[in-house]
Amino acid sequence: MTESNGPDAAERTEEMPDWEKRFRAPRVSLPDWAEDAPDRSLFVSNATGTYELYAWDRATGEQRQVTDRANGTTDGVLSPDGAWIWWFDDKDGDEFGVWRRQPFTGGEDELAAPGLDPSYPAGLALSRDGRTAVVGRSTDEDGTTIHLAREGEAPFELYRHRESAGVGDLSRDGSLIAVEHTEHGDAMHSALRVLRPDGTTVAELDDTDGGREELGLDVLGFAPVDGDTRLLVGHQRRGRWEPLVWDVLTGEQTDLELDLPGDVSAEWYPDGSALLVVHGFEARSELFRYDLADGALTRIPTPPGTVSGATARPDGSVEYLWSSAAEPPVVRSTTGDVVLDPPGMKCPGSVPVEDVWVDGPGGRIHALVQRPKGATGPLPTVFDIHGGPTWHDSDAFAAAPAAWVDHGYAVVRVNYRGSTGYGRAWTDALKHRVGLIELEDIAAVREWAVGSGLADPARLVLTGGSWGGYLTLLGLGVQPGAWTLGIAAVPVADYVTAYHDEMEALKALDRTLLGGTPEEVPERFAASSPLTYVDQVEAPVHISAGVNDPRCPIRQIDNYVKRLESRGAPHEVYRYDAGHGSLVVDERIKQVKLELDFAARHLAT
Repeated sequence: MTESNGPDAAERTEEMPDWEKRFRAPRVSLPDWAEDAPDRSLFVSNATGTYELYAWDRATGEQRQVTDRANGTTDGVLSPDGAWIWWFDDKDGDEFGVWRRQPFTGGEDELAAPGLDPSYPAGLALSRDGRTAVVGRSTDEDGTTIHLAREGEAPFELYRHRESAGVGDLSRDGSLIAVEHTEHGDAMHSALRVLRPDGTTVAELDDTDGGREELGLDVLGFAPVDGDTRLLVGHQRRGRWEPLVWDVLTGEQTDLELDLPGDVSAEWYPDGSALLVVHGFEARSELFRYDLADGALTRIPTPPGTVSGATARPDGSVEYLWSSAAEPPVVRSTTGDVVLDPPGMKCPGSVPVEDVWVDGPGGRIHALVQRPKGATGPLPTVFDIHGGPTWHDSDAFAAAPAAWVDHGYAVVRVNYRGSTGYGRAWTDALKHRVGLIELEDIAAVREWAVGSGLADPARLVLTGGSWGGYLTLLGLGVQPGAWTLGIAAVPVADYVTAYHDEMEALKALDRTLLGGTPEEVPERFAASSPLTYVDQVEAPVHISAGVNDPRCPIRQIDNYVKRLESRGAPHEVYRYDAGHGSLVVDERIKQVKLELDFAARHLAT
């Protein structure tokens, strides 16, 4: 890893504003480690100014940059024996490419699965020696295919279907392959199939709510023990995510029924005797150890905030990536150590969040509020809308909201219907009235923000990226008098064109959300498309878009912008050479500067 040295660098750092330091400060992800070589780890860092993969030999302390690409790299997998690093090679962020591999100790990259054409990735699982892989692929022509790729042999097709699917896991002995699929046509709720390496089916698991509605299933991993046929599975049978243990050969299911109010995920301890439980509830998370023999649930102390990832090590310790809205991310261990402490400038903190609950048309809405220290309202206020839509904002560190706070804005983040973390019914509520449901909840929180004296109704910014960018454009048209200006990053702008141009997995999701294709349910696509309401937009609009974006493609954004141009509506557009967001720190900072400047100019009194 690298850092800037010398008096000039120190002087530049001293003069740099805190909001910029938060983007430039070295960051690291939670390290993955090799199951059979636990001293070998793989992590992501922005140490060079671009997010790339790094190998870390814990025994020697050596860290080595693995990838070096203009637009960055974050998708990598370490083989269980620690010998190989697989990484996904796409073109300029378009997410369409091939897997390559490199020896852990360094060397030339090579094509990891010869014979497989470029595609969108749909999961990857590696054998213990890294020389056999289960490779999930998605293309517009084939839908989803899953191949067994053995070194020196032609890839063997295990699975094919038009609907979305993905690789779940490969058992430790390589004899069982878990697949998540949506052959039933509901891309939000997967069913499971377990295959042999020859493609024959071993077991199926498909949950429904009394035969009426699909419930989601999620592969959490095979037991890390030779010959063990237990698969850890996430389910939604009681209206939220919980784990169960499924023996795929006997069919026995052990429902853990943990007495925890929120969503629960889990992973195995390395000896298979216990589970590391991650419990998320009301935008915060905590860790537990669950012993399978006696059912004992023991809390693992962590500070209040959000655990973004956790893993149990062979010595029984747990490493986890933790942050809060006020405190930057750090990789900690239950031993008391900081696992990775990158050199260079330290990331400045921010202000804590306040929890707000607002009565909305579909139930109580949870919002997270940050305001400048000592500030009293009414304040210029940014409604920063999260993406997904199946995601949620939490009490976790985020550089962009902190930048707004530094510039005197209050920031409100809304976990609208469609967000995860508040039960299955809350997440699934947006179906068929896509976008409109979320905007109803955002409007309710807006009314609270103005009525409480927090927000100045004449200085309200609606912003977000991806699905949040989509809701920004839709909100500017559906609620034209509610917002002073809008800032949308990589948004859906013309839903019909977006559907036809986007990657295949997202087509399947849109069919689930809206109940069909644009040709089958044109009225739903029209009702949910920002383009339908573009002539009602009154507020100035700033749009940023990646020209190689496969999720929110550029052509549909251009269609929206042309309509703004045709009526002389105030707008600015920034296009950059990447995909669905950028992994280059300078590019991220440039975009934030453009957004801050846009808001300052249009909110000036």
